[in-house]
Amino acid sequence: MRKYFGTDGIRRIANTELSPELVYRVAKAGAYVLSKHTDKSPTILIGRDTRLSGTLIESAMVAGFLSYGANVKLLGVMPTPAVAYLTRKLQADASVVISASHNTFEFNGIKYFSNKGMKIPDEIEEEIEEVMDSGKLDELSAVKDKIGVSEIRTDLLNEYIYFFRKNFEDNIEKYDKENFKVAIDTANGATYEVADKVFTALGIEHVILNNTPDGININENCGSTHLQMLKEYVVKNKMSLGIAYDGDGDRCLAVDENGEELDGDKLLAIIAEYLKNKGQLSKDTIVATVMSNLGLNKYVEKNHMKLMQTKVGDRYVLEEMLKNGYNLGGEQSGHVILLDYNPTGDGILTSLMLIQSMLESNKTASELGNFVQKYPQVLINAKVSSDKKYDYEKNPEIKEAIEKLEEEFSGNGRVLIRPSGTEPLVRVMIEGQDKKVIEEKARKIANLIEKNCK
Repeated sequence: MRKYFGTDGIRRIANTELSPELVYRVAKAGAYVLSKHTDKSPTILIGRDTRLSGTLIESAMVAGFLSYGANVKLLGVMPTPAVAYLTRKLQADASVVISASHNTFEFNGIKYFSNKGMKIPDEIEEEIEEVMDSGKLDELSAVKDKIGVSEIRTDLLNEYIYFFRKNFEDNIEKYDKENFKVAIDTANGATYEVADKVFTALGIEHVILNNTPDGININENCGSTHLQMLKEYVVKNKMSLGIAYDGDGDRCLAVDENGEELDGDKLLAIIAEYLKNKGQLSKDTIVATVMSNLGLNKYVEKNHMKLMQTKVGDRYVLEEMLKNGYNLGGEQSGHVILLDYNPTGDGILTSLMLIQSMLESNKTASELGNFVQKYPQVLINAKVSSDKKYDYEKNPEIKEAIEKLEEEFSGNGRVLIRPSGTEPLVRVMIEGQDKKVIEEKARKIANLIEKNCK
């Protein structure tokens, strides 16, 4: 079991659990592991979101990289998918995003990307941890003219904007957008500046909300985890669509013209339909996680597609896509991977695919959202001790309760229990036809887990 890395890099409270000393070690070990096969001084990109601790963590990472002998390009505030894209375009040896995604401002995190712009696999993270704790970090120090240098390259944001112009400008400008207007919630996060520039460049009329970051207000009652403000704004101002990104810009959720949510499952269905109609959906398959709604399964069956499911985490979705040649995958939370464009979730890319689908089909967001009829789904977090997150699997009382409930559903519902990769929680998800019933059953199992895993 990994000591530092969770399901999405390292994520902890900044300057306490995620101390500058720890960050320095992670950087030095990471630079070694990710570039040990190169015969030149490695180049590593660093991007970050808008949280207060970003420059603190960035400084410690730069020190670790330069101490190893790596050269660093500082991208400044940059969405995660932009960093992934630039890593490949510039042929860098690796990159890092400093972000805690949808978490509140006091958290921060470190996500490594390989030279292919993809999140590094579990085994590479484990190797980095081994180096960190092996006592060999001192041996990895560069001396004299081998010490690395850093440079500020915030100008590279323009390359990311050009990426969208190159892929969408010619197509989107063909359609009548006279009465088409979009509200965009950037969560006071990493997309606060670039989203406006992209939509302006593509000639899409829009209003930007929550784009005044102060280091503390990232994700605060806004963005993809808090849709209420966006829902009210869209309805009140008669917008065609509302779009919400998360703190680091790799997720997108949407709101239709009636204020109803379009989650990751619905977005996957809409984009799959669009690609399939153009003959561009590889093997007519969507890759999703075990958290996807039963409604997505039913949609796939009805429309002669296939659904492959992985464990939770966009990295596992990507692994399945790469392994079997699929080009569309994602999570209910709004991570959507369009592998023909970028090897990571990209909120702006996802929203543009949705807009393109609306304009080409001449359908409203609500009409497209009706592709998937969702089953009621309840998610309750059981609070447990960090070292007992996995104990529920061995507890006879909990196992019996879960098995009994699965028998009751008999194919018309399901139970999914999984430990959080980043918090001391066990997530209890139950899906079925009656929301009141599944809420009661989910609470009962969550209480049982809390009682036995304190």
